[in-house]
Amino acid sequence: MSHPHDSGLSQRPWWFYGHVWLVISGPLTVVVASFITFYLAAHGQDPVLTKSNAEANAHTEQALTTLAPAIQARNHAATGTLPDTAPRGKP
Repeated sequence: MSHPHDSGLSQRPWWFYGHVWLVISGPLTVVVASFITFYLAAHGQDPVLTKSNAEANAHTEQALTTLAPAIQARNHAATGTLPDTAPRGKP
């Protein structure tokens, strides 16, 4: 037995149902976010540092203190004095 109001629901196109848009919006959001992530990764790159860049920057006073060994940096943090930057001879 068929009801008269049931035939009207089957005639509606798929885009009139809200749950269809809920199912489609999840994966669509992920695809859009992946394109945005790819754009940010491709256009926001940090410059590549080579050894020549590091050697050119190593001659500054600040670079000498930042390249200090870990034990000297630890002692600097504990005592509050700058580490000795003079090169030491091998024993």
